[in-house]
Order: sequence, then C-alpha cells, then structure tokens
Amino acid sequence: MRADVEGRCIAVLRLCTRTNAAGVTAEFDEELAGLEPVKVVVTGPFGVGKTTFIRTISEITVLSTEQDISAESAFADKEETTVAIDFGRITIDDDLVLYLFGTPGQERFEFMWEVASRGMLGYILLVDATRPETFTDAARHLEFFQSARGPRAVPFVVAANKTGAGTDRSAIATALEIEDPESIVEVDAFDRESVKAALLRFLEHVLGLVEEGTRVAV
Repeated sequence: MRADVEGRCIAVLRLCTRTNAAGVTAEFDEELAGLEPVKVVVTGPFGVGKTTFIRTISEITVLSTEQDISAESAFADKEETTVAIDFGRITIDDDLVLYLFGTPGQERFEFMWEVASRGMLGYILLVDATRPETFTDAARHLEFFQSARGPRAVPFVVAANKTGAGTDRSAIATALEIEDPESIVEVDAFDRESVKAALLRFLEHVLGLVEEGTRVAV
C-alpha cells in the first residue's frame, strides 16, 4: 500500500474510534491503556482457515477456543474447531490497536456471531476456494453480518483462502451474489504478508466508503 493511502487509512480508523467503542476496551490488557481499539471480525464456514488467519498476523498468542472434533466431522488436515471466539491483536500505530475476532463456523453457534458483531468496524469473510460446497454456507455468513447493523453499511471484504492457478473467483462471486469477482482477495492464511494484504484491502475499502460520505462507525 502506498504511504499516503496507509496514512489516510489510519486517519479513518481514528475517526471511527471516536464514535465506535469497538465492542472492546483496553481492559483486555492493562498494557493497552490509552490505546484506541478497532474491532474487525473474521468469519466464514467451518474449516476455511479463520483461526490460522488470525494466528498468522497477531502480535500476541491468540486466545483460542478450539476443541477436538469428532472423526466423522473432521477432514484430513483439521482435528479441532472453534466453539466460541478466537482473539488476536495488531498494533497499527503508537496509540491505535486492531482487534481480530474469529467466529465459529457452524451455524449452531450463530449466537456467537451476534456477540462478535457487536461494535465491529466490519468483517472479513473467509472462504475455502477448494471447497465450493461451502460457498452456500459462506453466503449465510454474509447475509447475517450484512444485517447486523440494520440499514447502516457494514464494510467487508471476501478473502479466498487456498487459492491456486485454477481458482475460479467467479464461482465464489456468483454464490455470494457479488457483482465483481475481482473484488475477492486471494489469501494464504499461513503467509503473514498475504494476510496483511487482505487486512489492508479491508482498510482501503473502509477508506473508500468514508470518502464517499458513507457512515461506517457503529
């Protein structure tokens, strides 16, 4: 991201914190006293890489609520699942901190989606590009979080994890009813720079909405 855009994104985040309590306070960590918190939710279907996404970028050990899953529910590379909320943190500037809240993917934990959405600036919807059968479930997450604030705009980006040369972003866009497939960000949840790029895309989106005159603060 260009330095001027990054600076404007930070300015927008500061503006949002003036009217957005972000659903969190520095009470999470005494050392954060005096910092302005901004809350971003990372959501998506079961097993798409939400916990990995947060762990890859967080500057603290992620507070995770994963538990073992049954053999019939697990796929080859996943033995645990989030049952409450994962929590990570990134310091953006001297007095500005970004909190990442990861939701459980299963619909039976929808009540936790509501908890996570309180005070959020917006969210990143993570999808697994290799599992098109989960796109319908991703659309359910999109519908839920888009309605979390009633008529107010909710900033979000769709990030496609596990992408490759044959990734068809148009299929994801169709399932989610997104007009422009190019707006979908490709991400590797294990790669810090890739995760950082997805977060910066989100912040750029927030910046664009603010410059259009759209109110994004809760």
